[in-house]
Amino acid sequence: MDRAELIGRIERYLPWNEQEERDKKLLLEALMQENIFLRENETAHMTASAWTVSPDRNRVLMAYHNLYDSWSWLGGHADGEEDLKAAAVREVREESGIEKVRALSEDIFSLEILTVDGHEKKGRYVSSHLHLNVTYLLEADDTQTPTGKADENKGVAWFSKSGAVEASTEPWFRERIYAKLNAKLEEWVKRYEPGRFRSDL
Repeated sequence: MDRAELIGRIERYLPWNEQEERDKKLLLEALMQENIFLRENETAHMTASAWTVSPDRNRVLMAYHNLYDSWSWLGGHADGEEDLKAAAVREVREESGIEKVRALSEDIFSLEILTVDGHEKKGRYVSSHLHLNVTYLLEADDTQTPTGKADENKGVAWFSKSGAVEASTEPWFRERIYAKLNAKLEEWVKRYEPGRFRSDL
């Protein structure tokens, strides 16, 4: 997938709520910038995240991120990669140590513009900026023990869907992102895997 295909997919994406509707517009504008896939754009740059679920769709994989001091989803910077689905899969493998990871769909799962406060990284100050984020729905092998990635997180673990929301200490993510992703997951399973649908979280 190159930039043109990504733009086309975002243009065709149907927003779930007002947050996604407004963020979609800004994402499309930002994608006109030449260096938007690189961290060298210190104001905003593209990232890829994953709502990573177990094969039975009842659990979500979360990492305790060092930077945010909270349990949160997995993902990371595009770093020049325009195929954000591939970047999301790569990041989950790197952050969790789980090798068997696959996208459940070619489609974008959700869109977000995320704020990142200024922080120190590798002895250097990084100014506050925006992550222009595209999220994909991924499946990971829950029989393999996650190992984590010490320079980025303090551990990786499976949570129930509601437990994943409750584990986060970031109110905006709990209310605006993770709860939304769980609701979208239920709708996705109803539509594409109706035989395994369960309404309990």
